[in-house]
Formats: sequence, structure tokens, C-alpha cells
Amino acid sequence: QVQLVESGGGLVQPGGALRLSCAASGDIFSFYVMAWYRQAPGKAREWVGTVSSGGIKNYADSVKGRFTISRDIAEKMYMQMNSLKPEDTAVYYCYARNPSSGTAYWGQGTQVTVSS
Repeated sequence: QVQLVESGGGLVQPGGALRLSCAASGDIFSFYVMAWYRQAPGKAREWVGTVSSGGIKNYADSVKGRFTISRDIAEKMYMQMNSLKPEDTAVYYCYARNPSSGTAYWGQGTQVTVSS
């Protein structure tokens, strides 16, 4: 059974920083694609960024230059979020996908609130 557990969310002032973590358990292999998504109140879930098994990273334009995704050999993924804006307020979700089978997994989400 695959499980993804996010942590690190919270309340931060505009311009501040947070570091989210995603711990993977179960059969998450190093070749899985891992990503972060977010969902703001009343809006659809949107892609934030992806890190491939080879370490290639891609980001949404809205976070490029402010957010940095990384992953380690223990299949833990991180996202450093700097220069946070009120529009970054959302529930952030960890995502993992087996590129061979297409099977995907989601975490339960962690709330990030950017407000003064």
C-alpha cells in the first residue's frame, strides 16, 4: 500500500518562507515521478511543479523562481517556498506516479496560508 504524507504547512506572512515535506511509504520506487499540486478555496486543483526520477524539475510560471522542489534517495520530496504571496494560499498535495503503469497516488494535503 502506497502512502504519501505531507507536512510543513502553516500560517506565514507575505514575503515569508515555508518548507513542505512529503514522506513516501510503500512501493514508491526511485523511478516514480513526483510532484506538488495545490487547491485554493473555490478553485480547481492546479499543478505547481514536478521532479522526475532523474532530477529534472519543472515549475508552473506562477511559482518559478520562488519555489524549489527536491527529492532524496529515501523517496522524500521537499518544496522550499520563498517570497510567499497571499495568492499562494491553498492546500498543497503531494503526488506520485508510476510512469510505466500510470498508477498515481495522492497525499492528504497540508494547508498553507499566507496572510498578514
